[in-house]
Amino acid sequence: MKKTVRILGTHGVPAAYGGFETAAENIALFLVRKGWRVIVYCQTKGSGPIVEDVWRGIERVSIPVETDGWKGTSQFDLKSIKHACRSSKDLCLTFGYNTAVFNTLQRIKGIPNVINMDGIEWSRARWGWMKQTILYVNERIGCYVGNHLIADHPEIEKHLLTRAPQRKVSTLTYGADPVTSAPEEAVRALGLEPGSYFNLIARPIPENSILEMVQGFSAKRRGCKLVILGKYQPELDDYHREVLAAASDEVVFPGAIYDPAVVQALRFHSLAYVHGHTVGGTNPSLVEAMAATNAVIAHDNVYNRWVAQGAAVYFSDAASFGACVEQLLTSPETLATLRANSKRRFFEEFTWEHVAGQYEQLLLRYLPK
Repeated sequence: MKKTVRILGTHGVPAAYGGFETAAENIALFLVRKGWRVIVYCQTKGSGPIVEDVWRGIERVSIPVETDGWKGTSQFDLKSIKHACRSSKDLCLTFGYNTAVFNTLQRIKGIPNVINMDGIEWSRARWGWMKQTILYVNERIGCYVGNHLIADHPEIEKHLLTRAPQRKVSTLTYGADPVTSAPEEAVRALGLEPGSYFNLIARPIPENSILEMVQGFSAKRRGCKLVILGKYQPELDDYHREVLAAASDEVVFPGAIYDPAVVQALRFHSLAYVHGHTVGGTNPSLVEAMAATNAVIAHDNVYNRWVAQGAAVYFSDAASFGACVEQLLTSPETLATLRANSKRRFFEEFTWEHVAGQYEQLLLRYLPK
């Protein structure tokens, strides 16, 4: 009988949503190559029956949900778990703890469930107190009912160890595919010159330090561009309005770009990647920048320092960000060192082959006998 794992908690494959989906796809494809039977639950829009098919060797269980947002995701998670519980001989790998209360079903039925606990989501102020409370409670439940907990960063592991014993917690990061080349056309089509811009890809919220980076960059003429991807709606959001108001004419806002080939080209041909995230664990965007051998300017915190290490120079406010920009513009030696360190660090820790291999070794420990 084939080793079997059911992957729950993501929107499904192929990945078209975020970091969890990308991780699920790459881990699933790796396990299929290693001879596993992999079943991935996929959320679709609408109504009707559950549809099962196969994509690149992965068995997909597509569950339609009519409701949007968090309520729809919760409905999908419950339906997925009920479907997975039909087979007590399989192992579950769950991404996220947002609806961990439903994972008590696996616990009751004795189905082993390895849970990727994501970051400390309940601590993010942007959720509001009600959703923060729901997330906090579900984190506690997930730590109890999960057979093993995955942290994506050593600092997240430290947090989980306040809720669960060491034997039950492991750090497994996110991965990326190395980028060794990319066509220049996509960059030039945006009016940019390869090698003459910094790039930033982040949700436009205060905890990602975008205002500080824009202020620091715009404090003087730079002779290059800062390219910021994302959807900015100044008519609806005060923070978006502040960011746009602080930007000099050397700051470019091309909007939200979802084409992976264009994003990859923007990364590959940038002078450096700037990363202002202040919370969370291992950030997929930072890993993907390192996969493109980017030099990095990163916010100075324990999360970013562990991921980037010698691949980055670090800032804490607008003034220090401006100083980091100036350093990279005036010191080719620093830029070359950061790029070399980025490549080394990426291949040391963040290739999908390495990350998915760690997942397989962990899952083997929990396969039903």
